[in-house]
Amino acid sequence: MTPFLGQHQNRLDAKGRVSVPSAYRAALKHLTGSSEMVLRPSFTHACIEAWPVTRFNELEKSLNALDVFSAEYEDLSTAIYANAYPVEADKDGRILLPEFLLKHAGLSDAVTFMGTGQIFQIWEPAAAAARAVDAQVKAKERQQAKPTVPAAPVIIGQAAGA
Repeated sequence: MTPFLGQHQNRLDAKGRVSVPSAYRAALKHLTGSSEMVLRPSFTHACIEAWPVTRFNELEKSLNALDVFSAEYEDLSTAIYANAYPVEADKDGRILLPEFLLKHAGLSDAVTFMGTGQIFQIWEPAAAAARAVDAQVKAKERQQAKPTVPAAPVIIGQAAGA
């Protein structure tokens, strides 16, 4: 089963803490044995990505394929790790969102948790709604743009290989 599904909305408190949805905490516990995760700003959207620690550690595999002294390695490792922030939910399921991540995602009082399968994202609610619609439209357009291969014609009454 895909661990992070659906959308859930919660409120930020005055200290920048928010409760992670119980379904996501249960998925984290199942995947990693704890509620640990790594938060980082998304490369492509104004949201926060939340990675289970084990999944985040798998990113190192792709980096290991690169020359450690290359500019590509330097850029990618810095982009992935420099703004990564490990957190663990407290006994009430809350995590503290660092100020730089709050600013990146434009968060102030409410947040939307959006499941994306292997990770989840934390969005400003109106931006999350817009992103969900945009993703559905783009996915549909890509599906419709795929070339179709016509099926071989079937001739009734003719034996195969005749």
